[in-house]
Amino acid sequence: EHIRSCLFVLLLLVYLFTIGGNMLIFLVIRLDAALHKPMYHFVSVLSFLELWYTATTIPKMLANLLSEKKTISFAGCLLQTYFFHSLGASECYLLTAMAYDRYLAICRPLHYPSIMTTALCVKMAAGCWTCGFLCPISEVILVSQLPFCNYNEIPHIFCDFPPLLSLACKDTSTNVLVDFAVNAFIILITFLFIMASYGRIIGAVLKIKTAAGRRKAFSTCASHLIVVLIFFGSIIFMYVRLKKSYSLTLDRTLAVVYSVLTPLANPIIYSLRNKELIQAIKRTFFKKVEKASPTHH
Repeated sequence: EHIRSCLFVLLLLVYLFTIGGNMLIFLVIRLDAALHKPMYHFVSVLSFLELWYTATTIPKMLANLLSEKKTISFAGCLLQTYFFHSLGASECYLLTAMAYDRYLAICRPLHYPSIMTTALCVKMAAGCWTCGFLCPISEVILVSQLPFCNYNEIPHIFCDFPPLLSLACKDTSTNVLVDFAVNAFIILITFLFIMASYGRIIGAVLKIKTAAGRRKAFSTCASHLIVVLIFFGSIIFMYVRLKKSYSLTLDRTLAVVYSVLTPLANPIIYSLRNKELIQAIKRTFFKKVEKASPTHH
């Protein structure tokens, strides 16, 4: 009981910090004209996505920690799985778009303003969301048609395809194969594209003559690369596999990494490593404070 209460408080604090941090980044980028650039446009879309990504799982986890009877309807479970996967896929595509943006900015700086226009940014972001939300439809339809046995206890911290398949009363090898194909396509292709972009970027950065120039180029990319490695590292282990049986402890640990820790890390990594963003936060909020406080002559 005591452990459950501690976990609840800890998860609640993490959730509030995640919402606060991502909300702050999203609003500051939207309000500060100096940040109306492609790179920040993508960071703001990522922060907005993280708000929804955590909202699909953490509130239900918090409710489960408080209640003795942890229940979820089958429709609710499928919806949670669908939104969790569609937002996760959208994040894969968005991180790829961000890598492409950094590649253009560093490797093709002269063409960058003419290629990465506001219209292209909006189209890319919309494309990431659209593709993300289309991806898990086939998997959800297949799972919804499975017969389930009487024993319907999900051995996981939230609804997901692997634990749902483990409860089915018939052979799920088709589902496992479809899951593998969809996930391998989304995760591996986006990851390889990101790594290829960064290979080019590192090559270009090493050619920069001045140490200060190299530092500046690396620092803008390092934060993005950290986010990519944490997120993709855990989801590759979790979803790109062909076996039905899996280690419960490992899966729960990985689930915490990509569903709780990555969205929490994003605002920390992006804001603390970015001087421009920190200055914009100060400008936005100190301006508001100055306007609010009466002036004395």
